[in-house]
Amino acid sequence: MEKTDTMQISKSSRKKSAAEMTAQVIFAVCASFTIVAVASIMIYMVINGTPALFKVGIKEILFGTVWEPTAAEPQYGIFYVILTSVVGTCMAVLIGVPIGLLTAIFLAEAAPKRLAAIVKPAIELLASIPSVIYGLLGIMILNPIMYKLEMLLFKDSQTHQFTGGANLISAVLVLAIMILPTVINMSETAIRAVHPSLKSSSLALGATHMQTIFYVILPAAKSGILAAVMLGVGRAIGEAMAITLVSGSSVNIPLPFNSVRFLTTALVSEMAYASDLHREVLFTIGLVLFAFIMMINVIMEKIIKNGGNKHA
Repeated sequence: MEKTDTMQISKSSRKKSAAEMTAQVIFAVCASFTIVAVASIMIYMVINGTPALFKVGIKEILFGTVWEPTAAEPQYGIFYVILTSVVGTCMAVLIGVPIGLLTAIFLAEAAPKRLAAIVKPAIELLASIPSVIYGLLGIMILNPIMYKLEMLLFKDSQTHQFTGGANLISAVLVLAIMILPTVINMSETAIRAVHPSLKSSSLALGATHMQTIFYVILPAAKSGILAAVMLGVGRAIGEAMAITLVSGSSVNIPLPFNSVRFLTTALVSEMAYASDLHREVLFTIGLVLFAFIMMINVIMEKIIKNGGNKHA
């Protein structure tokens, strides 16, 4: 009897071991696929994006301010395009992150359950709306408002080029709205994940609810909030369709009421008809965009890790 039990236990452990080994292999294959996909994209972008840097010149492309790819003497300067992406993304984050974070705090710590039950689905719906719809709403609602403001501010100007409301401000506001669901949902999750004992201890020591939120809960949830910001930045810098419709898509200095072009909109607006060197330069723009996103990810990962180590 004991022998039979021992054999059954041995067979069971062997089956369990085989199942664990199979699961480990599957996990390893999936992880390897992710690494291969990222490496393949990186190699493809480098192969297709670097030739133009040598043909035109790194300085002429990255620091040139004139973009005339179809002129008799083509010029491929993308400095204003890069600057527009940096400025536009930073402005969108500066607007969207505080609003998103405060909304997450409200939902997690202050909102009545009935109100939260209404707001939460609305935020999730906001996340599921296609980007082109944001662009169409921007054209129909935001651009006319911006055009009226533009007419009011520059009515006596002899040099201002009127954009019809398709300008940097419109693009920034659309981007700020689009990153809200990401920031709100991830920040709320991070705040709710903070152990209740921290909040109880703070309140027991005499801190107010607001003091507890800002001095105890938010520092404890910092890693999750920074991850939300990172994804929000990625969404903002990688968005194309919506801002193509509301930004005007002209290469200019990124001033609030100028029609501007982002890195993504440069690709969307010209890739369909570009050829030869023009097409290669567009791949260079894609490589620059890819490099920006990689740098943002690396920087934010380090910040998150440092934040986690300090909290630990």
